Amino acid sequence: MVTSRRIKAFWHDSSGVSLVEALLTFPIVLLVFATFIEFGYAMSQWNQTVKALQYGARLAAVSDPLTTNFNAVFPTDAADPLNNGKATPNDATISSTCAYPDNCTPALNRIVLGSDGVCEVGTDPHPGICDLDWRIKRENLMVTYQRSGLGYWGRPDGPVLTMRLEVHDVTFDLPILGGLLGLNEVTIPAHPVTITTEDLKTCSTC
Repeated sequence: MVTSRRIKAFWHDSSGVSLVEALLTFPIVLLVFATFIEFGYAMSQWNQTVKALQYGARLAAVSDPLTTNFNAVFPTDAADPLNNGKATPNDATISSTCAYPDNCTPALNRIVLGSDGVCEVGTDPHPGICDLDWRIKRENLMVTYQRSGLGYWGRPDGPVLTMRLEVHDVTFDLPILGGLLGLNEVTIPAHPVTITTEDLKTCSTC
């Protein structure tokens, strides 16, 4: 009889219920807050990657060609000397691609590391992509030059080309969700940046 009363009293006792509810819901609430924070951090990394690529594309558009077979693919003079001075053809199928280390020139180092050759924020007077986003290395970049139909045969600095710069195999850095759910292996999209080149010749004083 006494035991039965104790059991009934135990089931009707509500003390400590709030603590149990808090212990059950706290991990869920914490995960939700962490998701919001990590999402904002991921968007920041995405934006940083895009801005670094835009800067790198602009820098590459006025720098020495980044592909080793550039002169063979895009000759300055026409095969027929009588055609010199005429417009170059618009044929996007004619292209030259650099994906480190394949077909890439040492000029790629300057685009990535800047003029000082070191990936360190705030120290380079002429920074590279890595100075703006440390996640991006030479191995993560692909550069493609294509005919745009601009310029003319015999132009001193060659035809005006279209250049595409894109990133690959760069993952988000998510400390919390990465540790809990393994989401730090999510790859940042390629974000190709296409730009029309100018004189592909690096400034000697830059």
